[in-house]
Amino acid sequence: MQIIDGKRIAEVLKGSLKTKVASLPTQPGLAIILIGGDPASHVYVGLKEGVGRTVGIHVEKHILDDTVPEQDVVNLLHSLNQRSDIHGIIVQFPLPKTLHKQTIIEAIHPDKDVDGFRPDNIEALLAGRPKIIPGLAAGIVQLIDSTCEVLDGKKAVVLANSKIFSVPLSYLLEQRGVTTAAYPHKHKGWERKTRAADILIVAVGEPAIITEKVIKEGSIIIDVGSNRVGDKAVGDVDFESIQEKASWATPVPGGVGPMTVVMLLYNVMRAYEEQNN
Repeated sequence: MQIIDGKRIAEVLKGSLKTKVASLPTQPGLAIILIGGDPASHVYVGLKEGVGRTVGIHVEKHILDDTVPEQDVVNLLHSLNQRSDIHGIIVQFPLPKTLHKQTIIEAIHPDKDVDGFRPDNIEALLAGRPKIIPGLAAGIVQLIDSTCEVLDGKKAVVLANSKIFSVPLSYLLEQRGVTTAAYPHKHKGWERKTRAADILIVAVGEPAIITEKVIKEGSIIIDVGSNRVGDKAVGDVDFESIQEKASWATPVPGGVGPMTVVMLLYNVMRAYEEQNN
């Protein structure tokens, strides 16, 4: 099995992005809203902040208590929407249970929704008029492309519980000639689906749910899972188990994560360009 080195690919893209940002007349700006004390969320935001500053993007953090009223979050988003120095806005998920995810997403202006989560931005993507391609989906496709495998005619399965994740990803794969189906991991008989997949993308948040018994010989495995087992970060794939059966796989850490951050920052630059004509 060959490893898809997301960290290395992201470093190359980061260098290219830094050069592009340096050529802009003013600095792109990204606002990140972080609500609550979830340790993983604080780590992810720190990564985005660090890479953003490395490539020359201004990153502004707004850290809010998990008891913040929903209207206060909406008001903050409306304020950020009006600022000409902020070109992209993200809200780090998960949110506290007192807040409604869709309400928060829809309070972000479509032009500044650099995660690409708003329904109108997803609809535009599916209609072939993409304004923003979600960074996670774009990063995964870049990782698959890096294998240089012929994708046309292959079958992919996306095992995930979130349509915000699976719908854009399925569309991007279909554009490459890959027949794609998405299932929640509680779907009855999901193992039969994954055993037939040339490409398997898994994001269910359950450590080692994917073993050699549920994958196809010679398949490409993309592990989006992020779990803590003791003091160790692990994915949804039993990485050791699949090594004799898969042809390619992403590690955790060092696979999907670095790519997602870089693709998000590319979206900030594109949003800057759109807003400045």
